[in-house]
Order: sequence, then C-alpha cells, then structure tokens
Amino acid sequence: MTLFGYSLEHIFLVGLIFGGLATLLFTFFSDAVEGIGEGLPIFNPSVILSFITLMSATGFILEKLAFFPSVWNIVAACIIGAILSALFYLFVLIPLRSADVSLAYTEESLGGQLGKVIVPIPTDGFGEVVIETTSGMISKRATGFDNEAIDYDTTVLVVEVKEGTLFVRSYDKKFL
Repeated sequence: MTLFGYSLEHIFLVGLIFGGLATLLFTFFSDAVEGIGEGLPIFNPSVILSFITLMSATGFILEKLAFFPSVWNIVAACIIGAILSALFYLFVLIPLRSADVSLAYTEESLGGQLGKVIVPIPTDGFGEVVIETTSGMISKRATGFDNEAIDYDTTVLVVEVKEGTLFVRSYDKKFL
C-alpha cells in the first residue's frame, strides 16, 4: 500500500527516525519545555514522542513481516503504540515525577527538627548542633532560644532559624 506516493514501510521508517531524533533532542532540551505536559498527561512531550516512536517501530516491523494487510498493520501499530505509551506513562513517568530528587534543604525546613549538641552552647553565646536528615548530616551554628547554656551531647529541638543560626531548646522526651 502507498500513502502520499511512498510505501507504508518508508513512512513508518521515517516516523521511527523522527521520533528517535526528537526524543534525543527532548532529552537534552527538556528543561526549556518542562511545563507543557502539566495540564493533561496526553500532551506530555515524552508520551507523544514515545507513542510516535513505538507506533512507527511496530508498524515498520508489521509491514516488513507483512502478515496482515496494510490497513490492519496501521490499526495494530496505533493500538500497540498507545498501550506501550500508556504503560510508559504509568510505570515510568508518574513514579519519576513523585520521586524526591532534591538533596537540598532550606533553613525553614530545619524548624521542628531534633539535633544533638556537638559544641556546647554557652549562655549568650554560640555552639554547634548536628541534625540528621534524609540527605545526610547537617552541622549548624546554634544558640539557646532563651539564651540558656546547653551541654554537649544534649538532644535539642530547633525552635527557630534566623540568618543561618539555629535557636534551640533542650528536648526532653518525657513531655511527649
């Protein structure tokens, strides 16, 4: 069967090459078009490019093997491409979107955390507190919230963070 003067095999092959190259370019420049697919998942460029690539590959293989008439090959290629793209979206893109990839923290996120004093905090002075987070250990300058002295190896609660300094209080588990 020919379409637009070209064999269906050639059209699928061109679609496969286009889809592969567009996917490669999208991989490099995806930050520039990041928000395009946020509204509806069907408009996500990754899903569209995976559909074009998978549909073209399936159509090319079916056309090359020529088990069925060309019309059936087109229908089968579209169905298989849609199913594989949906599986790609459900099992790859959705888990990647919900994964926490940031190891960074903000000063505001330290409020309410528990830490250990590694350098004693004197009255009206500064010491050092270490806080264990999912991204590792964070060591920060600290002072007593009410300007009280806090000894080494005391568990403290971060009450407030101002200008890189943690304002902490001794933490006693019996109040929980």
